[in-house]
Amino acid sequence: QVQLVESGGGLVQPGGSLKLSCAASGSIFTMGWYRQTPGKQRELVATLTQFSISNYADSVKGRFTISRDNAKNTVYLQMNSLKPEDTAVYYCYARNVAPVDYWGQGTQVTVSS
Repeated sequence: QVQLVESGGGLVQPGGSLKLSCAASGSIFTMGWYRQTPGKQRELVATLTQFSISNYADSVKGRFTISRDNAKNTVYLQMNSLKPEDTAVYYCYARNVAPVDYWGQGTQVTVSS
């Protein structure tokens, strides 16, 4: 059983930056982030495979950067130029080679002046 521990959410003003981190307890192939707002489905933000293949939602391209430390099984999401519409609960996601999907507990990101 893989456990995911997230950190880094919070309140930031529009145009500001935040960095999310997520550490996995086991061996993982793909890691990434999804987000969800009340009444909406969880949506992809960005994912990154062990071989550095990334995938971003169109809404965050050019503003968010996903990176990964394979030795530490940790994925990071650098979020710049944040907008109010980025406000959501961000969930860490991981998939192993089985494949089995795992989710973190979620961290709140609020972009507001």
